[in-house]
Amino acid sequence: MEAANLLIREAKRRDEHEHDYIDSVTSIMQCLSPVFDRNPKYAFVAKTLIEPERSIQFRVAWIDDVGVNRLNRGFRMQYSSSLGPYAGSLHLGSTLTHNVAHALAFDTVFSNAVTGFNLGAASGGSDFDPLDKSEAELQRFCQSYSTELAKYIGPEVDIPFVGMGCGKEEMGYIYGQYKRIKPTGNFMSNSDMLQAPGFTVVHFANRMLQDRGDSLQGKRVMITGSGRTARSVAKKCLEYGAIPITMTDTSGHIYEPDGIPEGKLAILNKIKEERGALLGRYIISSTTAEFNHPENLFDIPCDICIPCGAMKELDKAEINALADNGCKFVIEGGQSCVTPSARKVLKKRGLLYGPHTMTMTGPAITYSLGSGATDDDLKREVDRIYNEVKMTATEFNSHRDLYAGANIAGFLRVAKNMMLHGAV
Repeated sequence: MEAANLLIREAKRRDEHEHDYIDSVTSIMQCLSPVFDRNPKYAFVAKTLIEPERSIQFRVAWIDDVGVNRLNRGFRMQYSSSLGPYAGSLHLGSTLTHNVAHALAFDTVFSNAVTGFNLGAASGGSDFDPLDKSEAELQRFCQSYSTELAKYIGPEVDIPFVGMGCGKEEMGYIYGQYKRIKPTGNFMSNSDMLQAPGFTVVHFANRMLQDRGDSLQGKRVMITGSGRTARSVAKKCLEYGAIPITMTDTSGHIYEPDGIPEGKLAILNKIKEERGALLGRYIISSTTAEFNHPENLFDIPCDICIPCGAMKELDKAEINALADNGCKFVIEGGQSCVTPSARKVLKKRGLLYGPHTMTMTGPAITYSLGSGATDDDLKREVDRIYNEVKMTATEFNSHRDLYAGANIAGFLRVAKNMMLHGAV
């Protein structure tokens, strides 16, 4: 543990004000402590790894619908290319900062590596909020953002994926402008990847239950968020026979006591595909749904919770409430939805945890398999990754700790390549 603590102190010395990044480094270095104890040379590799290869920040100027000049910040954190070209999500939202991009990129190093494919890690986006913008404003912003981003990306350099607040329309505008600047083949996220994050999460959930002689059939699933990933999680849950019962957004939460069937999910999809639309509109279409009742979402009884919303939305209080109401599994459908302190409560209360390092590998898998990949291909890769993570956790005396297993498996792939490359 001494080596891990030294690395954590080094990260704090360099970036003491970046709390999300420090939380990520602390959690992951603690997972890697058995690796350092077994082979101390890996601690020196980890010291290099906590510093990103490139950190890019730039101004994004655009004009709104009334002719006013607007400014936002653009980010691209190109963290590691030891396994291949940088690859990672673009996120759009007012909460995106250098600190958040730094944390997300660091996490992506391990989630991309654990797939077994030759992809590096990156993350980025902008503090631009697309929800309250017109289509014309969105296009002007994306074109301005892409004009600068184009200097740093390409099929052999950096591959952007869809992310929070950056879906089909946003990525389409970004890629359209990129093609004007650098004519090239299609290398950015395509339509095949839009549902991959959600489907991957549910495949992992089913695999975790199978490993314990159970299945998703009949399980009540609490889903937070209502974006593309949350809705694709609900869709795949229905295919497995599970019962999605909730969704959330900034206005509150909806609760369907008998579940959200395909017909009602189609209504939700139609509502949420309209930019800026809120879940409250769904109540008009459903006589059985409850809006913001009970007041605390996590007081609703469920078997499985799949958080697909904001970073750190599940803390100790939420985990305790879930456990008190019968929840047995928490499986992340977004990056870092569970706080480090909440992970300790998960262990204490006996809830099984599917970490984002493992579950949020959908875009990397789908990109690596190519445009012809099917859901069966995705499921096969999920089985392979799950087995490797489980074996790694057992090898390093962390039986059933999938968070430790995923981080160790990803780190070992990256570290071995970094040692071959030398001091670069």
